[in-house]
This record gives sequence, structure tokens and C-alpha cells, in this order.
Amino acid sequence: MDSDEDVYMVESDSDDGYPEDEILSFEDLESEMKASISEIQDVIEGSTDICRLLLQKYKWNKDFMLDRFYESPDTLAFLIDANIVPKQSAVFSKGDVECQICCMDGDLSGLACNHLACDDCWKAYLTEKIKEKQSEIECMTSNCKLLMKDEQVKKYLADSAAIASFRKILVNSYVKVNSSLRWCPGENCEKAVKVHQPSESRLLICSCGTRFCFTCGNEGHEPIDCCYLKLWLKRCMDDSETFNWINANTKDCPKCSAPIEKNGGCNYMRCENTRCRYEFCWMCFGSWKNEGAHSCNTFKEKKTENSSRDKSRVSLERYLFYYNRYAGHRKSLELEEKLKERVELKMNEMQKQSMTWVEVQFLPKAVEVLSECRHTLMFTYAFAFYLKKNNSSIIFEENQKDLEQSTEQLSGFLERDLDNEDLVTLKVKVQDKYRYVEQRRKALLDHCAEGKEQNVWVFNE
Repeated sequence: MDSDEDVYMVESDSDDGYPEDEILSFEDLESEMKASISEIQDVIEGSTDICRLLLQKYKWNKDFMLDRFYESPDTLAFLIDANIVPKQSAVFSKGDVECQICCMDGDLSGLACNHLACDDCWKAYLTEKIKEKQSEIECMTSNCKLLMKDEQVKKYLADSAAIASFRKILVNSYVKVNSSLRWCPGENCEKAVKVHQPSESRLLICSCGTRFCFTCGNEGHEPIDCCYLKLWLKRCMDDSETFNWINANTKDCPKCSAPIEKNGGCNYMRCENTRCRYEFCWMCFGSWKNEGAHSCNTFKEKKTENSSRDKSRVSLERYLFYYNRYAGHRKSLELEEKLKERVELKMNEMQKQSMTWVEVQFLPKAVEVLSECRHTLMFTYAFAFYLKKNNSSIIFEENQKDLEQSTEQLSGFLERDLDNEDLVTLKVKVQDKYRYVEQRRKALLDHCAEGKEQNVWVFNE
């Protein structure tokens, strides 16, 4: 396979003089490893296997490895210190004697340390090491630290599937120690992303469509930093017993108590009881007025007595307030996946009537923007949970409220109006709204980034 065909460039709007980030296939990564091995082979004058083991020992840092090499008295001493050759020279022998592992007679073989075993025992030992995902495999004899060369491992395994697994282990070990590489966390994706500014935390998009944070490997989580995301996710797991307070799929109408099921992403709800028809917000049960101008993104602490019990209850209520909205937008994100299929059908219908393929692309674009906004809103609530009140946090909440309201309106257009508007009106409404929503999302994230640069955010630990 020509690895050049598998190299993708990560889209970037930055113009900072750095090369663009790359998306690398398994074969590309192996090629990178081979190139690094070739570079030190000219100096070490050793085999490919020896150079791979040396680079592995020094975490694929060529400069650091070569510094240690030049500090060593000679090549042999350097290789002995790295456990690549035995401390005492040994003559390789093979004979019809008893295997010290299984106590069976037969042909024995081994490493340069002269510790011998039958092929079946070597294979069983190596198979277990492959299961343990070890990239540096020592001699099976106790207290012998001599490392097995890759060709020896492959010879004893003698199984294409096991050898393929060993290759994956070697590549994975290369990625794990390389600060400029990270595996894409997408399901069944075997690509890695290589960045040229590894110290910079940012959102990456793999060729499979997966969006993830390079620094922590989690899904993209702007605007919250990795350290606070870790705290938030741990809090969500630790407080799992409080999830009984949260009914994710059904709630009672706040006016007539009729059960209502949420089957769409929009948080605008209307009671199906013909005698009620109360319009309310799924998040807070408040009345929904002025076509989506309703807002409930700010936590309002109730006045309580100053007892530890009251403080504990307020703390729990505050957490549940932000968690409910975080979980609500995640649920909406999942439910709105169904929109893709509806939009595809609507696009076909519109093309049959009068519009061209180009003219109907506003619909998938709107769904994409809606998904991005849901994702951002989800993590704004994790961000807000740790945020202390100040003037900048008030601006943040206003930006959050505006984005949330306009996102709900866009969701409503796509869920309720998709089949109820004439094509021209639908296109104008959806295009105008998704463009506005896109601008508001950018404004919110820009404000968060500026606050971070200027150290205006103060967080609760």
C-alpha cells in the first residue's frame, strides 16, 4: 500500500507558520518508525531490530538516545547496558535435550544468553506477552533481562494473526510515547493525528469525522479545560446515586401532571392533553413564552438556613441544575441524529419539485450547525458549574442564553416546520437562523478564549 495516499491534512484556520497537522494510517506510522530506525542505523551500525529496541528504550527520542550512545565507552557496552546483548558472550547451541519449561525431549533453541526451550514453550510464552501488549519482551528465564529481537518473536509465533497483533503493539507503543501523536478515539478508526504544536490544546477532526481533544483524548469539550472536564466527569460518576432524581425520558406536565415523553431534541414542549396544551421548557418546567425567548441557563440559589444540611442540599441542587442541562443537551444531541434521515428525505423531495442539489445543501448544513451548538452548550454547563461569579461570567451567561435560545429555535424549525412550510420560506428561515446560531457559538467560544488569555475566569475547585 502506498502510504502517501493515506495521509490527510487536518483542516486549520491558523496561519502561524507551523506545518499543518496530519492524519496518519497504521502504515504511515510504521513508515515513520522505519525512517527513525534508519537514521540511527548509520550511527549505531546495528540491525533494524537492535535499533528499534534502542529507540523503544529511550521513548523514540533519537537525540537523547544518541547522547547516551556517545557517552558510552563503546558500542558493545552501550548494547549490554540496554539489555540487547548478554553480559557474557554465549555460543548459540541446539540439541536433543530436555526442555527446562515443559520437561519434554526435543529440539531446543533460544537467545544469545543461551537459555533454551522448545518452540512450543517459546510460542506459548510469547502468546501470553502479546496478550499483555508488551513491546519489550525479555527472555523467559527468570532474572534474565535480555530483550528478544522482533525477528525472533515473529519466528517463534509463526502465526500471521499473532504477528499482526505484535506489529500493532509496536506501533501503539510508538504513538503512546510520542507527544505529537494521538490515536483517534473514533469507533473502529485506526488513524492517529500528528500535530506540530503538541503543547497547544485544541479540537481535532479525524478523517472519520470524530471530533476530539488532542490534549486529553476525550471528545471535543470547548470551552471547558481538560483539567476541569476531568473533575466534572469524575463528579458525574461519583454522584451516580443522585441520578434517581433525574428522569431522562419522561416528566409530568407542570400544569396538569399528564405524563409527557421527550422524543425530539428541541426543549420546547407542549402538553398533549387537549384540555391543557400548556407550553413549557423541558429543562426547568418554566412557561415557554415569546417563541423561544424563554431562558433558564442561570442557577438561582434559594435562601436557606446556614446549617451544614442546608448547604449540602444547596450544593446538590446546584450540581443537579448544571448536570440536568448538560445531560439534556446530550440527550437532544442523540435524538437529533434522527434529523439526518428526515433531512435526506426532504432534500430529495425539494429536488423533485424545483430546487437543485446545491440549493438544498442548507439543510444538512443546518443539522451540522445544530449538532455543533448542542455539543458546545453541553460543555458550557460543565464550564459554568466551576465558574465563580464576576462581570465576565455574567457576559458568559448572556452569551450562553442567546446561543441556547437560538439553538432551540433552529431545532424547532427542523423538527416542526420541515413539512409545514413552503420551500422558499423554509430555506430563508433555516438559513438565517443557522447563520445566526453559528455566529453566536463563535462569539461565546471567542469570549471564553479571551477570558482564559486575560486570566479573568475564576474557578471553584
